[in-house]
Amino acid sequence: MSAASSIECCSVGVAFGRNDFAVSDLTLHVGGGEIISLIGPSGCGKTTLLRAIAGLQPMTVGRVEMNPPADTSRGQIGFVFQQPSLLPWATALENVQLPLDIIGRGQPQERRRAALDALRSVKLADAGEKRPHELSGGMQMRTSIARALVTDPSVLLLDEPFAALDDMLRGELGELLLSLWDQRRFTAVMVTHNIAESILLSRRIAVMRGGILESVLENPIPWPRDQSQMRTAEFAAFFGVVSDHLRGAVDNPGRTPDGV
Repeated sequence: MSAASSIECCSVGVAFGRNDFAVSDLTLHVGGGEIISLIGPSGCGKTTLLRAIAGLQPMTVGRVEMNPPADTSRGQIGFVFQQPSLLPWATALENVQLPLDIIGRGQPQERRRAALDALRSVKLADAGEKRPHELSGGMQMRTSIARALVTDPSVLLLDEPFAALDDMLRGELGELLLSLWDQRRFTAVMVTHNIAESILLSRRIAVMRGGILESVLENPIPWPRDQSQMRTAEFAAFFGVVSDHLRGAVDNPGRTPDGV
């Protein structure tokens, strides 16, 4: 099992064109083995920051450091996209095995065994020979998560992975993600628009707005987490706190955000 990497975003800026910054002077620490959510309105720079952390988006200024170092090309960073993005002609097993084939890790039999184990971990042990069109939306997303985890990454990055699913499936896959994290203890950064999802899944919630880090909120909901906690007074109270930050009701832009 890979050691979970901490992530340091140091004065990160990403510009598209002259002085058009999607992310501006952003500093954030993510502890090894922590799950943190990036939340904020559309266009605030969440996905741009996530792609910069992954090394998929060049930074204009600043840097991202991981300790121990992690690299996408060696399978140490897993990425779950908003859409499952499965190869339509390949089986679920072949889709999950693909990252191992690309980085050339192990012998063919070892890759197949690892892919089967990954499918089993997301409760798709019997779906390996099905193609994407034979899978439901939830099963496709489970396959995508298995593909991201098959290389045993130390960092998992998720870009609104459950946005297209109904509330019931969203909750089920959220609990599945928590179960996988509990087993593997990878570091995870997740982009979401969903306040309840960010509270259920994260230790801290980073609120972004206009390309800057507005605040970092410590999540008081106790571990272990499950959906039953969403009905508690404590959950409802913290939901209100996050909502207030999103609306800018407690803005204080001249202050360095807490928790960075």
